[in-house]
Amino acid sequence: MPDRNVNQVRIMEEVANDTVLIERYLAGDTDALSILVEKYRRPLYGYVHNMTGGNEDADEIFQETWFRAMRKLPRFRHDNFFGWLARIAHNLVIDRARRRKPGFSLDEEAYDDSADSRGANFAGKTASPRENIANLELAGRIRRAVEELPPEQREVFLLREEADLPFKEIARIQHTSINTALARMQYALRKLREVLKNDYDNLAAYAGGE
Repeated sequence: MPDRNVNQVRIMEEVANDTVLIERYLAGDTDALSILVEKYRRPLYGYVHNMTGGNEDADEIFQETWFRAMRKLPRFRHDNFFGWLARIAHNLVIDRARRRKPGFSLDEEAYDDSADSRGANFAGKTASPRENIANLELAGRIRRAVEELPPEQREVFLLREEADLPFKEIARIQHTSINTALARMQYALRKLREVLKNDYDNLAAYAGGE
């Protein structure tokens, strides 16, 4: 319980900080917007980059997300600023994909809403130079495996594991239920474990000290 309480305090502090920065920007302090952009540059760009397959659209969608956010900030009434940004980016990714592929939808597969999910955490130890190289190679394999996931599963995985959003917010972004978001995460993890089975077994053995 203490860890959960600490996490809740952290979230409340971040919300308060974002609210202050937004109020400062709306009052004419452009530096406040720069702070927000820098604060969320990495998770937002990482999300867009992975959702677009790393093509040239990523830069344009990232910039357009902020342009739209700037126009809508006077009407901002949410409790999660990054979640709000991610929803804007999500819609831009979908719009761009639909222009190129009419009828495109993230909901390309059927899902079992009753499924549950548990995140996958790989325990780590201090790595040697050889292990660091191996870890870089593993990161590349994981990135390629994530890119092969169906779009809606990839999005849930990225929003959860990289952006650290709660499933309630992810469900809101995807316009679906929390159970569906949880199911998509479970299927994503299952597929990643199948593709990366040898790596997963090696990591589990390493974490266990074998």
